[in-house]
Amino acid sequence: MQNWQKRTALLIGEDGVGRLERARVAILGLGGVGSAAAEALCRAGVGHLLLIDHDTVDETNLNRQLVATRPVIGMPKTQAALLRLRAIRPDGDFMPAEQFYLPDNSTFLFEWQPDYVIDAIDTVTAKLHLAGACAAHGVPLLMCLGTGNRLDPSALRAGDIADTAGCGCGLARVMRRELRRRGIGRQAVVFSTEEPSKSVCPSEHGRHAPGSIAFVPPAAGMLMASRAVRDLLAL
Repeated sequence: MQNWQKRTALLIGEDGVGRLERARVAILGLGGVGSAAAEALCRAGVGHLLLIDHDTVDETNLNRQLVATRPVIGMPKTQAALLRLRAIRPDGDFMPAEQFYLPDNSTFLFEWQPDYVIDAIDTVTAKLHLAGACAAHGVPLLMCLGTGNRLDPSALRAGDIADTAGCGCGLARVMRRELRRRGIGRQAVVFSTEEPSKSVCPSEHGRHAPGSIAFVPPAAGMLMASRAVRDLLAL
């Protein structure tokens, strides 16, 4: 155990620190949610992280994404995240993968042999394929649902997809229906009970771009990291 991990050891014990050191966690999506989850897992002492994102840092990311600072605008998010994590832990095993997660290239994820997968992507088809693939490989998956158009981080919850009924999240509604169709009855999720605002969502780079702010997506990422660590340690 290294000196910087002593406070963590006071909470989870030296055995817990060792278990996190050996853990392999894949994070898909390094936006507001995923970048916060990645940094929290790094600081918690997870020794092996696979960082998956195809996007580059944009000026519009500055309001909410930990990877986004002005010096790295235009840099791939995987590389920006790697810089931050290396500054925290130079000896960490952090593997950047600058690509989409798609059905026809998903094998690389499972060849890496993750112990746990965090889904912070926003494409429904990719989320559904990922859920099915993780179930088939027996790898625990924690899925993030909608965090845009919301202001209240205290409304975030970790639970099962069934718990999202009536929460007002359109993505949750679609995922409940489509997961059932695929025979996936249970799925761990992070979601918000806050009714999303009805603000206009313009297109950004050809994609849906909801309103967002500094304290909801990162809080969701922190909650995902917490749930992942507790699951890895069986707490």
